[in-house]
Amino acid sequence: MSSNNIRIETAERLKKLPPYLFAEIDRLKRELVAQGKDVIDFGVGDPDLPTPTYIVEVLSEAARDPRNHRYALDQGMPELRRAIAAWYKERFHVELNPDREVLPLIGSKEGIGHIPLALVNPGDIVLVPDPGYPVYKSAAWFAGGDPYLMPLLEENEYLVDFNSIEEKALKHAKLMFLNYPNNPTSACANRDFFVHAIKLARGHSFVICHDAAYTEIAYGGLEPMSFLQVDGAREVGIEFHSLSKTFNMTGWRIGFACGNEKVLSLLSQVKANLDSGIFQAIQWAGVKALAYAKEEAKKNSKIYEHRRDLLVDGLNALGWRVSKPKATFYVWAPVPPGYTSQELATRLLKEANVVVTPGNGFGPNGEGYFRMSLTLRDERIEEAIARLKKLHSR
Repeated sequence: MSSNNIRIETAERLKKLPPYLFAEIDRLKRELVAQGKDVIDFGVGDPDLPTPTYIVEVLSEAARDPRNHRYALDQGMPELRRAIAAWYKERFHVELNPDREVLPLIGSKEGIGHIPLALVNPGDIVLVPDPGYPVYKSAAWFAGGDPYLMPLLEENEYLVDFNSIEEKALKHAKLMFLNYPNNPTSACANRDFFVHAIKLARGHSFVICHDAAYTEIAYGGLEPMSFLQVDGAREVGIEFHSLSKTFNMTGWRIGFACGNEKVLSLLSQVKANLDSGIFQAIQWAGVKALAYAKEEAKKNSKIYEHRRDLLVDGLNALGWRVSKPKATFYVWAPVPPGYTSQELATRLLKEANVVVTPGNGFGPNGEGYFRMSLTLRDERIEEAIARLKKLHSR
C-alpha cells in the first residue's frame, strides 16, 4: 500500500448517527447461516408475496419501449400523477390537483429522507416519534436539524401526547413526522388526533409530514384514514405513501407524496438536484397497480390477518402478553421479564435460530419491546412457535 494515501475523514453528519444496534444480530445471523442453520427471520418488513403478475407484465412491455429508456420527468409522468389523484379520491374521498398536489418519489423513504433538506436549517427542531422509523432522525441530522423525540407510550395507545412537547421545542420546530398506522407499534390514529396535530402546526408554524405507508394493511374491516381527509391538513403538511407494501413492490422503488403545494414544490427542487426521476417503465406499472389497489389491499390484508392470528395466538399460548395489531404487518410485543430487548433478540437467535427486531433499534422508548414481521409463510411461523415453545420449556 502506498504511503501517500490521503487521510479520509468521516463527515460530522455521519458521526451523529447512532451505532447500528442490529449489527450484533446481523453478525450472528450470518454466522448461523454460514454454519448451515435454518434461520427464521421475522426482522425484515419485506413482503414475501410476489408482485402481482399483471404489474410485472406492464413493466416488461414498457421496458421494451425505447421511449421509456430516456431520462424521466422529475415530477413524474402526468399519467402516474393522475392515477395517484384518482386513487386518493376513490380511497379517501380527497380531491387532489395532480399537477400541483402530487409528487411521485423513488420510494417514500427517498422523500422522507429528503424533505428536511427542503425545510430545515441547522439548529432547527424536527419533531420525531420514538420509537419510530430510523430515517426520521437520520434525515433531520443530514439537514443539520436537531431531532426532538416524542415518546410513543403504551399507556397512550402509542399516540403522540402533544401536550407533553416542550414549548421551547415547539417554538423552534420546522417539521413534525407522524406515522399511522405506525411502524413499529402498529397503532392507529383517529380524526381527533390529526385535528390536534393540525392545530398545533398552525399555532407554531411548522410542517407536518405524515408517513402513511401502511394504510392499506388493516384487519377486521378497519380502513385507516388519510391525514389529508382532515380539514386544514393540506394547509400545514403533506402525506407520504408507497406502493411497496400494498403491491409487494419493495424492490421497485416507487412511492409518492401529496398535499401542500408549496412543500411539494420545495421537495421537488431538492429532487431535481439529486435524482432524475423514476424509470418510466416502473411508472407505467404503478399506473396499472393503482387501478387494482382495493382488490390487492383486501387480498393481502386477509393473508396477513391469518398470519397475525397464527403468530400472536402461538406466542400467547407460551404465556407471553401480546396484543393483536389492527393494522400493518408487524407485531409489537413486550419483552418478557429478565431481559433487555437486545438480550432477548440475541437469545432467540442463538438458541432457537429465530430473528426478531429489538425495540431499542427504533429509539430509547422502544426498549422493553420487540417487533416481529408477518412476512413469512404459515409453515415458517408454525416452526418458529414450535422452536420458541421448546426453548420456553427449558
